[in-house]
Amino acid sequence: MSTTRTRTLMFASLLALVVGLAGCMVPEWQKPGMPRAEVEKGMGKPTEVLPLPDGGTRLVYSRQPAGQQVYHMDFDARQQLVRVEQVLDTAHFFALRNGVDTRDSVRKTFGPPAQVERVYSFQGDIWTYRFLDNGFPRRAHVHIDPAGVVRKTMFTDEAMYIREPHR
Repeated sequence: MSTTRTRTLMFASLLALVVGLAGCMVPEWQKPGMPRAEVEKGMGKPTEVLPLPDGGTRLVYSRQPAGQQVYHMDFDARQQLVRVEQVLDTAHFFALRNGVDTRDSVRKTFGPPAQVERVYSFQGDIWTYRFLDNGFPRRAHVHIDPAGVVRKTMFTDEAMYIREPHR
């Protein structure tokens, strides 16, 4: 067996193991009324834990940087699951308000970005999130100025890398 093929098989096996261990429970399958302790036992430690205005709690589970989903799991004041929502989509990115939303509100909504970049033409950080838009891999680039305020959001298609055949 060639070295390249061996490495590819080892990488695929490792990836399958990581994916299998990363989430024994699927967020979308959680039923309302499920206790928070049971969700955390199956899902693991959340990326963010946020208080909700009604006395409840939101657990944010991010699959960034490799994954393309971020889940909000909302619990009422009794810590019973009331809602699960996948928020990495164009609707949630379009809801960002330029000049109003901040680094903190972006993190509370989407969790940590897959990548933080800087470019010459913008003074500040660009937070990049990987997501699926109608099944197509895309990237949302949230531009955050030095004061921590969102200035714009741009979208690009995610590059599909195709290996050239050996010649």
